[in-house]
Amino acid sequence: MSLNDIQVPVEVDPNEDTEWNDILRAKGIIPERPKSPTEELEEALEQAVKAQHENRLETKNLGELEELEDEEDEEFLEIYKHKRFQELQELQKKLKFGSVQHVTKPEYADEVTKASDDCFVFLHMLAQLAVQSRLLGLLTIELARKFPEIKFCEIPANRCVENYPEANCPTLIIYHKQQIAKQYVTLTQLGGSDCKLRDLEKVLVEIGAVKDADERLEINQNDEDLEESRRTRFVQKGIRGPALNANAEDDDDFYD
Repeated sequence: MSLNDIQVPVEVDPNEDTEWNDILRAKGIIPERPKSPTEELEEALEQAVKAQHENRLETKNLGELEELEDEEDEEFLEIYKHKRFQELQELQKKLKFGSVQHVTKPEYADEVTKASDDCFVFLHMLAQLAVQSRLLGLLTIELARKFPEIKFCEIPANRCVENYPEANCPTLIIYHKQQIAKQYVTLTQLGGSDCKLRDLEKVLVEIGAVKDADERLEINQNDEDLEESRRTRFVQKGIRGPALNANAEDDDDFYD
């Protein structure tokens, strides 16, 4: 046996930052030194900043992109403009509804469940005397006009499900690809009797029915305040009852 054949065991601390350990790591003899929490945090922050910069135009609409012509690389900007144009063209093909459709129980399978193969279907199971159902009915009319690519339907709950409790109304069910994407029993999780158009828009964005960069989500505050005021009077009228409002001056104002 020669001296070259003699192997002497040497203890190595793989966590040490030494030149010898660097050689061993390069040859794959010992594993890479684990990163410190500080290094991991710095890398994560660097990646987050990089991702944010690369995706900085993802939520910009066409108008906002036009305003960035002097600030962004022209070729990079054109990519996103082209993307927005394509999205608008695709959307135009889907704009085929625009109003709330009343459905019956025999029509439910075709008009709601199966129809959701090609679009999102927003179903309102209502009770005629429920204040929140009346409120949701008003809101869905506005949503249907605003997002005509989504199918909005309504059906009296007791005609859809026998003995369905009025206390569960309104019940809101959103279908997509014949599956329930979202459902709410009453508007409790959406602000209750204070539910507003933007609360329902948030749901549509959350389930992917509307993109968060959609220009139609930009609500004019003055119009929103006016709608809210009218809805409030409408709800108050429903709570007091028609008999108590027979001589009230507010009633005529609501329909102005």
